[in-house]
Amino acid sequence: MRSACLITREHDIGIRVSITETAQERMQGLLGRDHLPNSEALLLRSCWAVHTFGMRFAIDILFLDRQQRVVAIHHDVPKRRMLVNLRAAQTLEMLGGTARQHELSVGDQLVFEATR
Repeated sequence: MRSACLITREHDIGIRVSITETAQERMQGLLGRDHLPNSEALLLRSCWAVHTFGMRFAIDILFLDRQQRVVAIHHDVPKRRMLVNLRAAQTLEMLGGTARQHELSVGDQLVFEATR
């Protein structure tokens, strides 16, 4: 997986994003983790549907279009849920409450700037 920092409204909001590059990485997602720091997130490329079966904590799910603009946000999604957004080209997952903490909203343009 590649890493990037999340930029919105022209500033780095302090979230390190892991970007999936393979189908296997997308399928694994956050499954098997006991927690996720609020300073980390996972970007699932080529993904318009996700589930939280097997998750151990609530997550925020942001659906993004091809231009990485937020088209939908689902806050604090608990385990055993499935979400679909046909307008989405990719999905950003973060710890529940993080999207509100950073005041992310529908229409925001996100930039993922590569890190070393």
